[in-house]
Amino acid sequence: MFTGLITAVGEIREVSETDAGREFVVAAPYEGVAVGESIAVNGACLTVRERAPGWFRVAAVVTTLARTTVAGWRVGTRVNLERALAVGDRLGGHIVQGHVDGVGRVSAVERQGDALLIDVEVPADVDELLVPLGSVAVDGVSLTVNALPRPGVLQLSLIEHSLRHTTLGALRVGDPVQLEADILAKYLKRLAAPLLAT
Repeated sequence: MFTGLITAVGEIREVSETDAGREFVVAAPYEGVAVGESIAVNGACLTVRERAPGWFRVAAVVTTLARTTVAGWRVGTRVNLERALAVGDRLGGHIVQGHVDGVGRVSAVERQGDALLIDVEVPADVDELLVPLGSVAVDGVSLTVNALPRPGVLQLSLIEHSLRHTTLGALRVGDPVQLEADILAKYLKRLAAPLLAT
């Protein structure tokens, strides 16, 4: 489990195809990373296969490649990183599983005062889980739904801290982003489905 509070921005240093899937070597400042540890890489929970000071290796299987933006990662791609929560850690963002629900696409980027407004076109099954001022993870970053200006569009309002400490400040129109809706919304949808069908 994660919080969506990014603790480092890493960089893809190597990409290869192996029996384990598509492998990525990620440069990161973390110490004490263990083989088998889960790390959210741009919001996708991946397992460490190998590590050394300054880097770790993960692999993505075909299912992950099909459901996320991971297939588009190249050498030099910058990624948001978060290690899994330890018992006793502060839960400063929201509950994030590292399970990507869909891929959205940036449709507008606009500076408004001290904030950067970003509109993201989202898949219908993600859209129905969003509520104004609710939580959403975008490329692994815990964010507040600023607005839902029209069906299928999520608006984010990025503060200066997020722009400096994540990759989101570099987003441009047309860029894909990984989305994870709030886990509470997913459970509520599932539990309410039989009632709504009657």
